[in-house]
Amino acid sequence: MRPLRAVIADDEKPSRSCIRHLLGAHPDVSVVAECSEGYDAISQIRSERPDLLFLDVEMPGVDGLGVLQAVGVGTVPAVLFVTAHDRYALEAFGVQALDYLLKPCDGEHFAKALVRARLQIEGRRRDSSGEGLARSMNESPTKSKYLERFVIRSGDRILFRSVNEVEWIEADSNYARLHLGKETQLIRESMNVIESKLDPVKFVRIHRSTIVRIDIIKELRPAHAGERIVMLQSGEGLRLGRAYRQHFRTVLGDPR
Repeated sequence: MRPLRAVIADDEKPSRSCIRHLLGAHPDVSVVAECSEGYDAISQIRSERPDLLFLDVEMPGVDGLGVLQAVGVGTVPAVLFVTAHDRYALEAFGVQALDYLLKPCDGEHFAKALVRARLQIEGRRRDSSGEGLARSMNESPTKSKYLERFVIRSGDRILFRSVNEVEWIEADSNYARLHLGKETQLIRESMNVIESKLDPVKFVRIHRSTIVRIDIIKELRPAHAGERIVMLQSGEGLRLGRAYRQHFRTVLGDPR
């Protein structure tokens, strides 16, 4: 089995040291980066492309769930959440984390999690090889690279909403507000990150603070001073930003 490259992202130095210590018994795993906050973790993951990620849930800047949303769920073959709070377990598995390790990490549980991680990573490697490619010819299509659902924290609840339920999205300070019919939900995510994860066949950005689901766009209306208003089937009218007009025309077949 080939060596594994790991990134440790945890804001607590003792926790990072503990993970390193436990990895000492597994010489086939090398730590290629350590991060103490979310934005650095995003940068290191994109740069190093690790096989394995030890990820704390609560970190400054961007939390663990936000890190995964930013880099894309599935970018790292195996993700092990490490945290002091078991209340995040459902969210961890909701974003396809392989395992959930409570601090301080138990050596036996840690070792078992690594076994599962190795199996999953080797499976991913085979799927990306010629063998996996040949096998895929007789299997169902691979999962879309685009976001298929949002994981939303709402008080003590964790909500799962298909992207097909979202009519439009607007920036709201450091959050984004999802409009789902008469319901709205806040997620801690930037508009640029959300746009990068949505299927451009289904969603179009019409303003720096607005993204719309294409199939619910009803018409484009003129407004004062040369402005344009995108009308939705719900009757909602949203301003089309000047910087986004050309892209909008291209996506929707040059409506004028």
